[in-house]
Amino acid sequence: MAILSGILAVSRNRRTRAGTLGAILLACTVTMLAGAEAEASEYQIKAAFLYNFAKFVEWPPETFKDAGTPIHICVLGSSPVRWMLEDTVRNKNVDGRLLTVREFANVNLAGDCQILFVSASEQKHLRAILEATKSSDVLTVGETDNFAADGGVVGFTLDHGRIRFDINLQAAQMQRLQISSKLLSLATNVRRAAK
Repeated sequence: MAILSGILAVSRNRRTRAGTLGAILLACTVTMLAGAEAEASEYQIKAAFLYNFAKFVEWPPETFKDAGTPIHICVLGSSPVRWMLEDTVRNKNVDGRLLTVREFANVNLAGDCQILFVSASEQKHLRAILEATKSSDVLTVGETDNFAADGGVVGFTLDHGRIRFDINLQAAQMQRLQISSKLLSLATNVRRAAK
């Protein structure tokens, strides 16, 4: 738990954000390789990534009602990531915006979300979920195979025991999201918009 606590200590200085995410990626890799003895679970790592994604994505200004509107990270479906995420973001903020966690069973209820984690339990509804969110200002993140290739923005993958992620830049642009080049550089694969 000391490793995870250390990597979750986040600098408020924008210039160190890339280093922070890089440190998280490295720590997550070390943690996953440690095997069953590691205290950090797959979902603790995914929760840490979700928290840090909020720092490297810019939403259109009209996404938020005012400067005090929180960033809502929502979980769609049944997943242990919700509990890990609540612990991870408790009393934290990004650019002065508090982070909140919500859980939904139906994508139609997730209208105020800025980040939507689509759990594996929703795989059979994936096409409808991505269709419902494709013109919204929502960063969709999923854990099913080919999530980013299927139209989600960020898809977690497992590579030799390491949690990695792919980014669908075309989907991000459709959803009017600006993803930092620093975050793009950490992605395993980046699916770029057609020219």
